Amino acid sequence: MSTTTFAQEARRSHKLAVAGMLSAVAFVLMYVEFPIPALIPAFIKLDVSDLPELLAAFALGPLWGVAVTLLKNLLFLVLHGTSSQYVGELCNFLLGSVFACTAGLLYHRNKTRKNALVGAVAGAVLMALASVPINYFIVYPAYVVVYGMPMEAIIGMYQAIRPNADSLLKCLALFNLPFTLCKGLLDVALCFLIYKPLSPLLHR
Repeated sequence: MSTTTFAQEARRSHKLAVAGMLSAVAFVLMYVEFPIPALIPAFIKLDVSDLPELLAAFALGPLWGVAVTLLKNLLFLVLHGTSSQYVGELCNFLLGSVFACTAGLLYHRNKTRKNALVGAVAGAVLMALASVPINYFIVYPAYVVVYGMPMEAIIGMYQAIRPNADSLLKCLALFNLPFTLCKGLLDVALCFLIYKPLSPLLHR
């Protein structure tokens, strides 16, 4: 085996190992969640399980960030199971992929700290915007079928916090979009706090 081939295999093995580690961490973080009932209905919970995929997107590349998002959800399905007929996990994968892929693509075009921040914030914004159509067309209609809960009852949970939220689209725009944005920005802040200390582990 040539020196070049050996180096390439070593890099590939390292990326696989780091992606596997980050996927496991993301899977564990999916269990660390809590509601914020004063701001959003209690069935929507805050977690930071998107943080490892953001780390992967920066350290390894955008597609690796997507891979971590996929592996995280597959681990959750296999080891925990689903209570939403896979709808919740699909939503988590789609939104996480938008977040990680956007951040990774922008960062890897020009690897500077400023560009990393721009990419991560852009990813959080796009993830928040994507949460509206994904929830409107996929998640909430599926929940109506899976749980047998009328859409009016779901909207009523939002109206208990803000009475003028009288349609699903308004609920998503007033609650889910800013909540998802704040969640993404929290992941961005944590990423910038821990990325440098973790850099020797993430990079060969």
